[in-house]
Amino acid sequence: MLRCKLCGLAIVMGILLFGLCSAEAEENRKFKVLVVFSYEDIHQNTINCKKSIELVLGNFCEIRYFFMNTKMDFNGGPEKARQAYALYQEFQPDGVIATEDDAQSMFVVPYLKDKVKIPIMFCGVNAEPEKYGYPTSNISGILERLHIRESLTLLQQLIPSVKTAGFMLKESPVAVFISSQINKEANTYSAVSVGVTYPKTLKEAVAMADELKKTADVLYITALPGLIGEDGKPLEEKEMYKTIISAFGKPVIGDAEYHVRLGALCSVVQQMQEQGEVAARMLLKAMNGTPVSQLPLTQNKQGRAFVNATVLKALEIKVDPNVLTSVKLVKTEE
Repeated sequence: MLRCKLCGLAIVMGILLFGLCSAEAEENRKFKVLVVFSYEDIHQNTINCKKSIELVLGNFCEIRYFFMNTKMDFNGGPEKARQAYALYQEFQPDGVIATEDDAQSMFVVPYLKDKVKIPIMFCGVNAEPEKYGYPTSNISGILERLHIRESLTLLQQLIPSVKTAGFMLKESPVAVFISSQINKEANTYSAVSVGVTYPKTLKEAVAMADELKKTADVLYITALPGLIGEDGKPLEEKEMYKTIISAFGKPVIGDAEYHVRLGALCSVVQQMQEQGEVAARMLLKAMNGTPVSQLPLTQNKQGRAFVNATVLKALEIKVDPNVLTSVKLVKTEE
């Protein structure tokens, strides 16, 4: 009788121990995550987003990255998307993060949307979510909106006489989405918009900048990587921004810190770190069982102000020191 009781106890203890081990193994299991970036691995937005994703998911996930390189080779995007899907099939991830608009239109929508059930989070998206049919039962994420209004306000704190603004974007699908933001917000800007230009080449950009300076007190430049140079090849950003800034000859606002370091006067920069962190946290919650329907679409909120001290000095701008207390001062880089 005692032997039977001991056997029963051993069986119960074994079951409990097996359950505990299984639970621990499940808890320690690393999720597999595929991150598909629209842009090149050297693009600053990509670098910042990747760092924040790793900070959130690095201890819990095996992460594989794919770069579609659409800033420098937009036409090659569909083939890159096909390759990304081949990696998806091979890797069989538990979740996906797709960054920027090109990864949505070329990869998620054709290959994953309404076809797979794993959670998918997007970030850095400039289009309205309805364009891609978002959200769905398994797709959510964070939209990206540029801090144009805030950047114009910052500029006018530096130069109160600024009244008009021109905008320049390389002709591309992303430019269409950003232009939509400008058109929707223009009546709330503290400077009157005198129009948006869409150069395809650096030569066109220089001519447009020269023309815009007749009517615009400031030029806002964004989404220009990939402009074509005289040799017919896409240009790196350093090769184009300084030329355009020089051609305009007046204060310029960029949409990124490195624009300010290349000679723009100022910018309130949306933080790609915020985009990556929010998307990664949403994905981790979804992979741990939170329904995607309980992870609603959101939009970036954070911004950081940058002012170029070299340009301030060159333009002989006298600034109230109080204006500079909340900004990061940088210098023009050669």
